[in-house]
Amino acid sequence: MTTTQSHRKHHITDWDPEDRDAWDNGNAAIAKRNLIWSVICEHVGFSVWSLFSVLALFMGPQYGITIDQKFVIAATATFVGACLRIPYTQATARFGGRNWAIFSAVVLLIPTGLTMMLMLNPGEFGFGWFLAVAALTGLGGGNFASSMTNINAFYPQRLKGWALGLNAGGGNIGVPAVQLVGLGVIAVASDRPEIVCAVYLVLLVLAGIGAALFMDNLDHQTSSGRAMIECLKHRDTWLISLLYVGTFGSFIGFGFAFSQVLNISYTSAGAAKPALAAAQIAWIGPLLGSLARPIGGKLADRVGGGRVTTYAFVAMVAASSILVVAGMSADSNGHRIGDSQLLGFIVGFILLFGISGVANGSVYKIIPAVFEAKAQANVGLSALGRSTWSRSMSGALIGIAGAFGGLGGVAINLVLRASYKADKSATTAFWVFLAFYVLAAVVTWWFYARGEKAANAVAAQPSSVPAAATV
Repeated sequence: MTTTQSHRKHHITDWDPEDRDAWDNGNAAIAKRNLIWSVICEHVGFSVWSLFSVLALFMGPQYGITIDQKFVIAATATFVGACLRIPYTQATARFGGRNWAIFSAVVLLIPTGLTMMLMLNPGEFGFGWFLAVAALTGLGGGNFASSMTNINAFYPQRLKGWALGLNAGGGNIGVPAVQLVGLGVIAVASDRPEIVCAVYLVLLVLAGIGAALFMDNLDHQTSSGRAMIECLKHRDTWLISLLYVGTFGSFIGFGFAFSQVLNISYTSAGAAKPALAAAQIAWIGPLLGSLARPIGGKLADRVGGGRVTTYAFVAMVAASSILVVAGMSADSNGHRIGDSQLLGFIVGFILLFGISGVANGSVYKIIPAVFEAKAQANVGLSALGRSTWSRSMSGALIGIAGAFGGLGGVAINLVLRASYKADKSATTAFWVFLAFYVLAAVVTWWFYARGEKAANAVAAQPSSVPAAATV
């Protein structure tokens, strides 16, 4: 076993996940323990990031926040979370995966407490306050990048699709989890939204303590600003980021917007309690998307990330077509939403959630495969140099793609806002989503899915690989 560990200091040296003997004799258990607590911390972070997707249902006229402003609040939280993914990717290398997991959990006590303050005092704080606090909840969105980069360093190439898919999926479940908490509060005490915040104040403390007790720092985390700059020179970085806009961007964008779209739709349909009706359904899509993510990673491990992602985008084209048809039907009926149109919205969105979850997992199989192929094609690197460079580039791209994906979520909320504002319906937005998925399917097929080993074949271009490792 090549790994040495001091349990008191939670610091690991000489970690080599590709050493099968060491992996079978203890390293697998260490990686699993870190994965479990990484998932927990990321999960709670996602829930805090998504707080306003739930609290928007509680924000009646007494809060003085309009429907238009609710979409802006959601977009603000998504935007900040997306931007923070770049520095959070580098944080594990600078501070250690365990240390940063502790910090990233504890710091979220601030926006959660401030959110509780806003909800306890309806009408006393204006739109600007809500925007500022929503921006702070974006800190929870950054957790994803540091968590994924950390787990990428713990697991061997042959298990990365599964491990990264499980880590991301477990984190993503934070979106439906907070919505279920919100549903419970709406059903039992609809006038007490601060209860949702109180629950997460407790969970954040538990996550921070768990990270301190059970996680470890690795001495070979290689993400850095230099690695990110180097990563931007590769065409695959931009292509994969585009794909991630369509996968994770769809998940988080719809995660913030779905409850609001449902609330608007149920109100139009004449439901007696539209907020409760929306809350009863809104959690289903994010839950399916989260559970599907490790499945996408597992499928990609078997048949290739490019092919799985291509099939997923084709299916997302079909699902968004359901939304377009339902939206056009409602528009032709004077923007009145009947039972059939409402069913179309629910089915279309839930399908998009589930399929985007599969694609989320499969895209993360493409990332390490691309740079592993590039590293192996560079004869100027030693075996250790190839491994180090591949891991460094993969970690950097995880942060870059994650940031672009979050920005995709911003775009979804802004497109929906513009569509409702201009046409009093979301049909135009649905057309935009459909067109983007067509583009993403074509890009994935052309660059990563043609042939049995298309991703590796396209990536393995020696001329694009640096002569020495850049870390």
